[in-house]
Amino acid sequence: MEGKTIVVLCTAPTRDAERIADLIVRKGLAACVNIMGVGSIYRWEGEIQHEREELMVIKTTGELLESLTETIGGAHPYAVPEIIALPVVGGHADYLAWVGESVGRRE
Repeated sequence: MEGKTIVVLCTAPTRDAERIADLIVRKGLAACVNIMGVGSIYRWEGEIQHEREELMVIKTTGELLESLTETIGGAHPYAVPEIIALPVVGGHADYLAWVGESVGRRE
């Protein structure tokens, strides 16, 4: 996936999602992060949990995945945050170029 556009999915509590998204964009680890509310049902420590969370849809490149994962892990309140990377197999060429040009820029 190195050099290729990827989408990374990560859920976080509402109070933390915007802070994490802002951090990764400022550090140049993502070109864009969309945040949307979702309901999550999952098993944690033997119990079924029902939570409202925010889903972050993160656009970046494969070469930044390791740094992105480490940064999210350090900023995330969960012991085991969801961080899932998916390859982008196509899309608007200008948008994909913009993603590649936008990452790596730090504030």
